Amino acid sequence: MSSLSRELVFLILQFLEEEKFKESVHKLEQESGFFFNMKYFEEKAQAGEWDEVEKYLSGFTKVDDNRYSMKIFFEIRKQKYLEALDRHDRAKAVEILVKDLKVFSTFNEELYKEITQLLTLDNFRENEQLSKYGDTKSARSIMLIELKKLIEANPLFRDKLVFPTLKTSRLRTLINQSLNWQHQLCKNPRPNPDIKTLFTDHTCAPPNGARAPTPVTLPVAAVGKPATYAPLGSHGPFPPAAAAANANALAGWMANATASSSVQSAVVAASSITVPPNQVSILKRPRTPPNALGMVDYQNTDHEQLMKRLRSAQPVDEATYPAPLQQTSWSLDDLPQTVTCSIPQGSNVTSMDFHPSHYSLLLVGSGNGEITLWEIGLQKRLVAKPFKIWDMSTCSLQFQTAIVKDSSISVTRVTWSPDGNWMGVAFTKHLIHLYAYQGPNDLRQQLEIEAHVGSINDLAFSHPNKQLCVVTCGDDKLIKVWDLSGRKLYTFEGHEAPVHSVCPHHKENIQFIFSTAIDGKIKAWLYDNVGSRVDYDAPGHGCTTMLYSADGSRLFSCGTSKDGDSFLVEWNESEGAIKRTYLGFRKKSNGVVQFDTTQNHFLAAGEDHQIKFWDVDNVNILTSTDAGGGLPSLPRLRFNKEGNLLAVTTADNGFKILANADGLGCLRAFENQSFEALRAPIEPAPVKVSSAAVVSNINTNMTRLDRLERSSPARPSNMLNGVDLTSRCIEKSRSSDDISEKTKLWELTEIVDHGQCRVVTMSENADPACKVARLLYTNSGVGILALGSNGIQKLWKWGRSEQNPSGKATASVAPQHWQPSSGLLMTNDVSDAKPEGVPCIALSKNDSYVMSARGGKVSLFNMMTFKVMTTFMPPPPTSTFLAFHPQDNNIIAIGMEDSTIHIYNVRVDEVKTKLKGHNKRITGLAFSTNLNILISSGADAQLCIWNTDTWEKRKSISIQLPAGKAPIGDTRVQFHSDQVRLLVSHETQLAIYEASKMDRIRQWVPQDVLPAPISCAAYSCNSQLVYATFCDGNIGVFDADGLRLRCRIAPSVYLSQTVSSSNTVYPLVVAAHPQEPNQLAVGLIDGSVKVIEPAESEGKWGVTAPVDNGIPNGRTAASSTTSNPASEQIQR
Repeated sequence: MSSLSRELVFLILQFLEEEKFKESVHKLEQESGFFFNMKYFEEKAQAGEWDEVEKYLSGFTKVDDNRYSMKIFFEIRKQKYLEALDRHDRAKAVEILVKDLKVFSTFNEELYKEITQLLTLDNFRENEQLSKYGDTKSARSIMLIELKKLIEANPLFRDKLVFPTLKTSRLRTLINQSLNWQHQLCKNPRPNPDIKTLFTDHTCAPPNGARAPTPVTLPVAAVGKPATYAPLGSHGPFPPAAAAANANALAGWMANATASSSVQSAVVAASSITVPPNQVSILKRPRTPPNALGMVDYQNTDHEQLMKRLRSAQPVDEATYPAPLQQTSWSLDDLPQTVTCSIPQGSNVTSMDFHPSHYSLLLVGSGNGEITLWEIGLQKRLVAKPFKIWDMSTCSLQFQTAIVKDSSISVTRVTWSPDGNWMGVAFTKHLIHLYAYQGPNDLRQQLEIEAHVGSINDLAFSHPNKQLCVVTCGDDKLIKVWDLSGRKLYTFEGHEAPVHSVCPHHKENIQFIFSTAIDGKIKAWLYDNVGSRVDYDAPGHGCTTMLYSADGSRLFSCGTSKDGDSFLVEWNESEGAIKRTYLGFRKKSNGVVQFDTTQNHFLAAGEDHQIKFWDVDNVNILTSTDAGGGLPSLPRLRFNKEGNLLAVTTADNGFKILANADGLGCLRAFENQSFEALRAPIEPAPVKVSSAAVVSNINTNMTRLDRLERSSPARPSNMLNGVDLTSRCIEKSRSSDDISEKTKLWELTEIVDHGQCRVVTMSENADPACKVARLLYTNSGVGILALGSNGIQKLWKWGRSEQNPSGKATASVAPQHWQPSSGLLMTNDVSDAKPEGVPCIALSKNDSYVMSARGGKVSLFNMMTFKVMTTFMPPPPTSTFLAFHPQDNNIIAIGMEDSTIHIYNVRVDEVKTKLKGHNKRITGLAFSTNLNILISSGADAQLCIWNTDTWEKRKSISIQLPAGKAPIGDTRVQFHSDQVRLLVSHETQLAIYEASKMDRIRQWVPQDVLPAPISCAAYSCNSQLVYATFCDGNIGVFDADGLRLRCRIAPSVYLSQTVSSSNTVYPLVVAAHPQEPNQLAVGLIDGSVKVIEPAESEGKWGVTAPVDNGIPNGRTAASSTTSNPASEQIQR
């Protein structure tokens, strides 16, 4: 078959799909053998329609074509056979064995015999190789994973798995173009040709009288259904009159679309409007004779208004942007470049947005699905909302299946409405959430919408017809518009790839939306059902985001191509062309560069671990900053509306706030205000106050918000309690405070009684004979999981209340000992376990599953029901340490008693490889995704580095022990949030290593106020602190960078006087809260768990020991050693 014939088949397939001829589509796929529809194949296999599965396959391959094909057919028939056995339908099983499976006996007779013997078993799962066979649905899913790999590897399917990229309704377009051409050849073209058939060439009947050729309009019914396909002209933007104008931005794009556009020049040429000489530039490329066929036009009210503007528009050279504001002088000092604070979020930050009126209120979305509201001026988390499905009963079965299969979910976008009263959240699976904002501590959930199939990639607010609406886009290639009651107003179809972003905007009273897809296509839509008005290519043909300047007069876009080249450009809206391309991107990017604009004058983009700035009128880079280091390769960023603050994401799952001089002044003034003032909503209008009132208010402790005048100018307010926070006159001078602080003699903070901090105890059914052997916070931060030495796990959860509105773990409120209604306990298999079996535990990233063992099999528990999902790895040897692979929950690293490490795949129940390098049992495992390594530690005091791509050992070292100390005891490892530095703890020391080379950077040994052996240690969530517990009951809090002791918590703080004086009860394990850096939990040998936080008045543990102060008071407890030759000997 010729190439053109093959392409015609693809056009017919597209047409059949669009017209919903489902059976015909797949019949043609099979008979032509040109396109293998993997989705259809999977659907039929999941439904168990085995005859249709094989029939469809037969169009592409036969059983004996090659070994891949043979394996494909064997897996299908084997599954059909096992299902018949599972139904106890032996007659059907025998039929399948004889008719379907017999053919494979000539290739592997032993296998055929083994399959036959399954008929003799009451339950084929008695066969050892089939013992893991689950239910029918899961077995089909596992089979399909294998089949997909075989099909992709089979050379007969090469070039048949991907459907060619076609514009929507391509066959109809070609037919319309043919009709246009036929009409142009008519001797007597009529204005309204009566086209009734495609079976013969079109020709117009001779008129009764002579007439001049004129533009004509093709009736809608002439070719097809406008609901599913618009004739050729309607792919163009507007009726003929539209082409003669250019002042409106959208019209400019439409009239000048490039060859890649679906906007046709015929529309322009068919215009019946007289074109002034100064507008001839618009019509440079007419491709159709003047008597060309005009096309269908769908009009609405907005369209009419737009047409009126277009007809009276100015010429290109005269119509640009609205009159600029009075020129303002700018300098580099106007850019926010000073780092004011670094705030840990606890999970990677995926989206940020400042409130439109409250300049320091920042909304943050995270990779774990949580949204958080921060008051930057106080560095205070006001509200945290972990992801949850508000009403599962209203969700589609498709979504429910997807969330059960993989419950992990991330935030893709958070944004405020223009008035700041609403906020929207988009997620990576189907849903958006809308909240009403009532005040700093009050986000009320309002609406949950299942908006798209798959990921929702962007969300924005718009105002069509003076009604606040939400615009969304997603992986299903659609853009949708919703009102605030959840009613869908519009669905825009036309993109041929997942839609990456949306940019709603308006020019005067014309509302429109720009959208961009991952294939680099830019489209524009009016709020109607006509379709895209623009089809343009973004620079680089990659993921692109579009933004308008603050005054709405200038349009910018930034995107990254598939090859990693980034493009930041300004568009000439009048001509729909690129006005300037900004320079300064150096490296190829693995992701999409993010950008923002502020003050109508600056652009900023995150690239190469930096923030780069441009003046909008100059293509050369203005300046750049690395914000003190710690930025990811492609940091996300967001300006506040005033442009004096800039939020930037960091590599350690947090963000930094950068400020200019005005921003610093605002934040300092804000710090001096009473936080109580924040508890009432701040209205977005400034207060008119006299200078005297300002002075008096500064000198008093205000506990209320003065009522703000609504008659004040409508601009964002920087007023709080009647004080202009941006005014330089109220900045508090801190130089004297700074000098006095530096001159103070630093002293170690020692906490020795209950009143100096907050403690809550969890001791339900505590068994003094059962130690807390392992301790974990849930990743969401709302619970604590403890594994006892008896193999039983306990879970405590905090609920939302007036005392604890966030519902997070806290030492201020006692949690509940949580169990499912069934009363089940999470009890590990200890039937074959030795009494000295080592407890071990690991929690999945989404908190759905916990894996643990205590000398017996490893058990996988469901965290909601406490049921055992599966068990694996029966001893010997026993498991001693467990760790989920950070990028694949199906891969688990299991440290063993015999010193090996098993890399185990849960899904296929198979040990992929065994790592050998230690001499004693494994005591610690830690993955680094940045370095692609696994670090293991053992009871032999050795550390090994393994390459996670090949699982080869790269290096091993021994930790430095004190002279005469035998290499015994547990060595634990944990990565810093930068995934490069490594904390190593042993009873004799704490040490920090640079993991890529395993060079030791710092070391601390027990001494002075903390002389006892170390029982456990852990980084705080932001990796700024190290918590260490000791065998005498003391707890040390260290600065992580230098391992300098900053605080000692005595056992008398959390133990009764009788117990603390006995020195028999002490913490075995310590865990750090995943979001609160100053909260820790300890598990004790008496079976109880304690959560400890600083007193609310303090807020943190002690003060950092100044490096240049030396060791104060002659005390050496804060000392640490480095790896320098001079200090290689451990100091005692």
